[in-house]
Amino acid sequence: MSANQPKRKNALVPKSAKSILWPIVIVLSVLLADQISKILALRYLAETESVAVLGRFLKFTLVYNEGGAMGTNLGSSTYYLIASILILLFVMYYIYLARRDRTLAFTLSFVAGGALGNIIDRIRLGKVVDFIDVDIPDVSLFGRELERWWTFNIADSAITCAIVVLLVRVVFVRAQPVKPVEHSETAPHPPSF
Repeated sequence: MSANQPKRKNALVPKSAKSILWPIVIVLSVLLADQISKILALRYLAETESVAVLGRFLKFTLVYNEGGAMGTNLGSSTYYLIASILILLFVMYYIYLARRDRTLAFTLSFVAGGALGNIIDRIRLGKVVDFIDVDIPDVSLFGRELERWWTFNIADSAITCAIVVLLVRVVFVRAQPVKPVEHSETAPHPPSF
C-alpha cells in the first residue's frame, strides 16, 4: 500500500457486528468452562465423597441442585428452567441494546453464559451439577446455622461476580450517556414506502 492511498476500512464486518462479537465470545467461554468442569465433576467425583483441594477450606463435592441459588426451593425444577430461560432472553436482549457500553455488555455476558450453563444442566439432567465446596466462618442466617457456603459451580461464580460488578457500577460509577447509532451517508437506508 502506497502512502497516497487511503486506508481501507473493513467493509466485510459492520460495526454493530464487531460490538457484539466480544459478548458472544464471553458467553461461549463461560459456557465452555462451566460444561467442561461439570463433565469432569460427574466423571471423577462420587456423590457421597469430598475431595480436599485446599484442606478443609476448598473441597470438590458433587451435589445435584433441583432448586435455585443458595438452596432456595420456590418450585419444581421445571419452574426454575422456565424462569431461567426467560431471564436469559431478557439478558441477551439487554446485551444487544447495551452493545456500545462494553463494561455493561461484557458483564451481562458473564450472566448469560452462566445462566446458559445451568439451563443446559436442567434440560439434560433435570437438575444443576454443583461441585465447588468452600468453607466460611460459621454464620447464623435467618435462624439457620451456616457452616459452609452452599456448593456451587463455575456458572454460579460467573453470575455472582457479574452481579457484584453491576452493583458496584450502579452504586459508585456515574452513568455515561450512550451515543445513538449514527448512520453514514454511504450506509444503505431502509426503503421508504
